[in-house]
Amino acid sequence: MSLSSLSLDGEQLLSQIHTLGAIGADTTIGGRTRIALTDAEKAGRDQVVQWMHELQLEVRIDRIGNIFGILPAATEAGNQRPLMMGSHIDTVRNAGALDGCYGVLAGLAVARAYRAAGVLPQRAIVIGAFTNEEGVRYQPDMMGSLVYAGGLAADEALDTIGTDGTRLGDELARIGYAGDMAPGSLVPHEYIELHIEQGPVLEAEGQLIGVVENLQGISWQKVTVQGTANHAGTTPTRLRHDAGYVAAAIVAFLREQVVGAAPDTTLATTGSLRFEPDVINVIPRKAIFTVDLRDPDEGRLRAAEKRLADFLVGIAEREGVKINTERLVRFEPVVFDAGLADEIEASAKRFGFSHRRMTSGAGHDAQMIARIAPSAMIFVPSRGGISHNPREHTDDAQLIQGAQVLLDVVQRRLAAA
Repeated sequence: MSLSSLSLDGEQLLSQIHTLGAIGADTTIGGRTRIALTDAEKAGRDQVVQWMHELQLEVRIDRIGNIFGILPAATEAGNQRPLMMGSHIDTVRNAGALDGCYGVLAGLAVARAYRAAGVLPQRAIVIGAFTNEEGVRYQPDMMGSLVYAGGLAADEALDTIGTDGTRLGDELARIGYAGDMAPGSLVPHEYIELHIEQGPVLEAEGQLIGVVENLQGISWQKVTVQGTANHAGTTPTRLRHDAGYVAAAIVAFLREQVVGAAPDTTLATTGSLRFEPDVINVIPRKAIFTVDLRDPDEGRLRAAEKRLADFLVGIAEREGVKINTERLVRFEPVVFDAGLADEIEASAKRFGFSHRRMTSGAGHDAQMIARIAPSAMIFVPSRGGISHNPREHTDDAQLIQGAQVLLDVVQRRLAAA
């Protein structure tokens, strides 16, 4: 089989993106919501599994609910270490149609190209849809791929209690996706994930393809400040133990001092903040908020964490409050496989697609699978850098171009198998 004999069905890929995007759609405020293991996400899973069966893929589901569609190899030897593609289909609330889903459906498009040509690959192809990548209902995020890579025990993940009080394992069983396959039993030879950038760089620079070389480390913490509630009009500032002020001071410190120490690389975000008793004329007795720190360098990320920790000690003493922190997620930066990155760049050059090497600012399943197999990612532009939002958009032509690069890279890696 020549490398030019496979053809991507771009229109079918776009049609499936549209169909999956309609599942969980909110016609009032826009977007779609398929939180992990809800009824809406079950409907999305059912649709993806149906498409896998239409391609005559073997469908397997592991204990954490990861879904795998397997296109067998031409020879039995080629089934031992498959080439894997994939991503996820769960979403945040009121999400766009592309985050995660594009990578899964592009993987199906690659399998479809082989089926249309009537040939089997030299090495088995596996398309994975990983459970709970977003981490909205159950933490940590990227849970399915983390369990698959051996970074979290399956039993521990199944016992996770969600924000709504449900147990993850019970919900997996309820929606019919509690599989029996041991996570990680299909060890990939290589893993490639196609994704929208979710950032503004490619569009701003007029580039079509992002060759993702590495991925930022992520540190999530929940911070609880315990102060003293009191009257807003009768309590002098010098006698206050104001949890609200302390929370605000910490958020300002993150921007001014933590990010300020490495403004080109370190990122800090407080995405959730609430006060108690949450009354306009009462000094808050408690503040609970999150801190999201990111940096592609482990040393800088640790330095950012230390600056924050030292500041918490100092401000707690000055303001007479108690501060507790809880680590929610901690992932070290990931450097992707250089050979795969080179292959992606070479493919973009063959097609004449403008491209650049880059770092991923978001977490992806690829960073987990990189623990057990050579991995890499391909990015296509996101209009305005917008994602996790109904306005998330990538032009149809760009979606097809990204999938063409994916198919080309897969063909060449399998030709060398």
